[in-house]
Amino acid sequence: MPLILFASPKGGVGKTTLVANLAGALRRLGRAVLVLDLDPQNALRLHFGVPLQDGGGFMARLVQRPDWRAEQRATAAGIALLPHGALGLRDALEQAVALEREPGLLATPLREMLADPRLLVLADLPPGPSHALAVAAPLASLIVAVLRSEAISAAILGEIESGRFLGSGTMAAILAGRLQFVLNGVDLASSLSRAAAQAVAQHLGPRLLGAISRDEALGEALAQQRLVQELHPASAAAQDLQQIAQTLAALLPAPAEPPSSLAPPPFNPTPATFWGGR
Repeated sequence: MPLILFASPKGGVGKTTLVANLAGALRRLGRAVLVLDLDPQNALRLHFGVPLQDGGGFMARLVQRPDWRAEQRATAAGIALLPHGALGLRDALEQAVALEREPGLLATPLREMLADPRLLVLADLPPGPSHALAVAAPLASLIVAVLRSEAISAAILGEIESGRFLGSGTMAAILAGRLQFVLNGVDLASSLSRAAAQAVAQHLGPRLLGAISRDEALGEALAQQRLVQELHPASAAAQDLQQIAQTLAALLPAPAEPPSSLAPPPFNPTPATFWGGR
């Protein structure tokens, strides 16, 4: 099934929050979803109730060639989670060198995930170019760039739209053809935010999947390690996310065997800990 990569030209744009909550919205549409954290910040897990002190994760053990199936975490939202895991500076450098020398460390498990016809994989990338992006991009159906509704996004839109923030040369040109966009943090009460959003929307046209309101509900949901659709389903952000999920789903092939309910998908034969407390 499809792989969707979520990237950004810089940090602090709400990319990880978007990945987690879009996964929830797509699950509500009946998709079997796995979210994969490729960002060393290891923050995706916090949206799904994984305790802060739990530093385990798939990418942190990549050089040991872990079985990705055994590393999955089942979540109360019915989404399978592969946390990045905590890494010190030395281990992070070792991982980067190993991935550059042997891309199959990541490419092989990604291909195995995508071989399941029921599974939709969402991957949270670190900002800008990375070894993880170079490995995952050839396998991706779509790359979603997350932008903040601010003047700088409108000012550098041409550079962002080209895909050059994802790399250089031929790779950037290839990736640009699969690039879609989401605008985050739109504040309609702010004339500057509204003007930036209008400029971005006018420039991108149909390549803009949608926009998400600036909404305290997102922060409250993260503080409780829950998805916004669970905590505040009527909020503006939850409605925006559901609309984007519907637009995104329309761009993807239908699942071969759509799940009949919102129960956790059966593709994970040995799920790890079920994170309750929701």
